[in-house]
Amino acid sequence: MAQGTIHYWAAAKAAAGTDKEPYDAATLAEALDAARDRHGPEFAKVISVCSFVIDEEPSGTRPHDEVKLNEGGVIEVLPPFAGG
Repeated sequence: MAQGTIHYWAAAKAAAGTDKEPYDAATLAEALDAARDRHGPEFAKVISVCSFVIDEEPSGTRPHDEVKLNEGGVIEVLPPFAGG
């Protein structure tokens, strides 16, 4: 397990009710599952359309259970943004 911080942006921040919180997880999937459990179904809907950046690297299309988290790492949760 690794401990770090999840940063929520825009709609994800509103759905979570916070801009950041700690994680204690080995993979992105574990961290997101725990966040869904904490924040409920509306939050789950929002993050289902989000992109994730792990320690400044986009997770891309990799399965979330294959994205390993680092001790002291940062997960950025980025909903789709309007504009250009």
